[in-house]
Amino acid sequence: MEAFSFGSYYAGRSFVHRLDPRTKLLAGFGFLFIALASHTFPALAVLAIGIGISYALARIPAHYAVRSVAPLMVLVAFVAILTLFTEQSGRVLFHLGFIQISEGSIYSCCFIACRMFLMMCGMSLVTMTTTTLDLTQAVEKLLMPLARVGFPAHEIGMILGIALRFMPQFATELSQTYQAQVSRGAKVASGPIGSLKFLSSISIPLFASVFRHAETLASAMDARCHHGEAGRTRLHPLRFCAHDVAAGIFMLALILCAAAVIILL
Repeated sequence: MEAFSFGSYYAGRSFVHRLDPRTKLLAGFGFLFIALASHTFPALAVLAIGIGISYALARIPAHYAVRSVAPLMVLVAFVAILTLFTEQSGRVLFHLGFIQISEGSIYSCCFIACRMFLMMCGMSLVTMTTTTLDLTQAVEKLLMPLARVGFPAHEIGMILGIALRFMPQFATELSQTYQAQVSRGAKVASGPIGSLKFLSSISIPLFASVFRHAETLASAMDARCHHGEAGRTRLHPLRFCAHDVAAGIFMLALILCAAAVIILL
């Protein structure tokens, strides 16, 4: 359940909250690109400063931000540990059979962990300051130029919104199915093998419940004569403003600083 709290919306009226969702999405993708292009710790330090300023402008409490990202730290640790045993360079520090740890592997392990953590913090900020409906509308608007050549922009945006909404619903169904199985005397064996066996026993009722919810949603959309984007109006249409220009300048400056550090160092 806690894993689905990643990037959950934090209500507010800060500078970042008032930005157009398209600006935040483009800035998030730009941040991911420059983070993937960074190959030194000084470049990551520049990005970390930018993330810190962004969170301060969003007025998101530090404990809430850490709690939002914490569940996915298991993934960061797993990837970092794999890098520890695969990337080998420099002086060998430990060797036991086929296991070998060198100076280069430790450097790569720490670097990958820091990079992934910053990337998660950056995308988490986008979702924490933007509602699901706004994200859906932003994706649809960004893909709208492709609709002229037959690309289903509205359908892709709608699918994204439904998927985002079903993620916590899926977690809720998993918890309820688990509690129902335990209350009926199902035994949960210890260890990873026992957990996998128990998970397989609840997968069928879990997916049956999820498909039932999906069918209910489809019937509700059909009953309301949903016919896509044609003729649809919006109460709050998206508009760029001065805040978006300032955010774009800030993001461009951050990317240029990080690129300069990458080139010079």
